[in-house]
Amino acid sequence: MTRDGPPRTRGLLLAAPSSASGKTVVTLGLLRALSDRGVAVAAAKSGPDYIDPQFLAAAARGCCVNLDAWAMSTERLRALASRSDLLLVEGAMGLFDGAPPNGRGSAGDLAAILGLPVVLVVDASRTGHSIAPLVQGFVDWRADLHVAGVILNRVGSPRHETMLRRALADARVAVLGAVPRVEALRLPSRHLGLVQAHEHATLEAHIETAAMTVEAHVDVAAIAAAARTIETGPTDGERTTGLPPLGQHIAVASDVAFAFAYPHMLDDWRRTGASFSFFSPLADEPPRCDADAIFLAGGYPELHGGRLAAAERFKTGLRDAAAAGALIYGECGGYMVLGDGMVDGDGTYHAMAGLLPLTTSFARRQRVLGYRRLTAWEGLPWAGPLAGHEYHYATTTKTGGVPALFAARDAEGAALDAMGLRVGRMMGSFAHVIDRASEG
Repeated sequence: MTRDGPPRTRGLLLAAPSSASGKTVVTLGLLRALSDRGVAVAAAKSGPDYIDPQFLAAAARGCCVNLDAWAMSTERLRALASRSDLLLVEGAMGLFDGAPPNGRGSAGDLAAILGLPVVLVVDASRTGHSIAPLVQGFVDWRADLHVAGVILNRVGSPRHETMLRRALADARVAVLGAVPRVEALRLPSRHLGLVQAHEHATLEAHIETAAMTVEAHVDVAAIAAAARTIETGPTDGERTTGLPPLGQHIAVASDVAFAFAYPHMLDDWRRTGASFSFFSPLADEPPRCDADAIFLAGGYPELHGGRLAAAERFKTGLRDAAAAGALIYGECGGYMVLGDGMVDGDGTYHAMAGLLPLTTSFARRQRVLGYRRLTAWEGLPWAGPLAGHEYHYATTTKTGGVPALFAARDAEGAALDAMGLRVGRMMGSFAHVIDRASEG
């Protein structure tokens, strides 16, 4: 945007009563439809999700940031929201679902902080007249939120749509669209959520189909008009204090096995003068030898155990970097790859880099999920307190003999076992660090 004064961004939140309501596909269609109309539209995702933002970025023909009302300060949220003329934010789970014990950090909290009106995407496939009290309950639940309208999703027939619209005739909310059930719009998923966007062979066609469906069944202009000017901060958070870079030249692992890196974190590092090089462990590429730091993000290494075990140039490159004194930091999947070995879901053992005394396994999966307050024992990779999130199915079968990386508490403040491992300047944990911990 080129104009005098602070940036003025209009925005709205696409949310739902619960997960699996189809709001991602509707949001994809809206983003592409607005982009095709020449609207300068940007995408954001509420919460710590890594996978949905890949789809949202593709649909918006740009990038997608995470806006996390639990982990980020109000200043940070407002700064990251200053991105375009129109910001469409996809909620996570249900509108009021957040961290225990009281739902803090929900999409509803984010809408209240930024002043975002809410468009409610309701899965109508198994409901009729009962949709009215459901929608009215969401409209009335919080006085600090404005529900601007509802999109009926997965409508079974024109007769079904007429029934739903009549049921909502007396509700104090506009029906902005009725999207039919289209099986071709369903996105494939796996244990952490959707299959990643760059693994979707027909992604562009899928987004175009979603856009055509939305154009045909949703009042796109009315949704754009429902957006409100939101209180924002400096563009892209340029005056916020983020986490300092891991080094001056950071080698970042980047492929389908290591794709879970937050854009705002990389942007923070870039603004402070750090440079990047990217390498693919799956292609057996080593990190650049002049890098003084290496970042192994999370992802799905368990799906590629054999290729990673055979990637000798990659593993040798890590060991050479460690011997040269580079800081090597791994999160979740990246942490597992720094260990001695990993057992996949079929029970096959794959030798990893051997830089940390750690063996992990997917043979007996156990879901671990939740926000974390973290403090690094030695101030590396960052001095705390830090806000993070943990979501994985791996179990640890062997560890010990070296210091832990983080002291940890859950979202309710209860102490957890120490997390991660550290050997000199090699370190990692199952936590994904999001930002400096905000107050409260």
